[in-house]
Amino acid sequence: MPRDKRKVEEALSKKGFVRREGDHHRFIYFTQSGLKTHILTKTSHTPKMKEIGDGLLGQMAKQCCLTKTDFLRLLDCPLTREQYEILLKNQGEI
Repeated sequence: MPRDKRKVEEALSKKGFVRREGDHHRFIYFTQSGLKTHILTKTSHTPKMKEIGDGLLGQMAKQCCLTKTDFLRLLDCPLTREQYEILLKNQGEI
């Protein structure tokens, strides 16, 4: 199910991703202790793109080292930032 791009960007920002501008809106994950990680995802600047489709949500999930289900949980808030960091640590990503 497609998601509103603005809401996805807001949710990422609330979960520790810091927005960087460039050819795309890049979101780089910083740990709770402030360390920059290699984990990043991006959204398009394209004004026409108001929603992010299922395929792109799946790609964003992979970039964030999550299953699509867990990525949607991260966006919708059942998966907290603390739980996300535990998952990343268990996977050896941070």
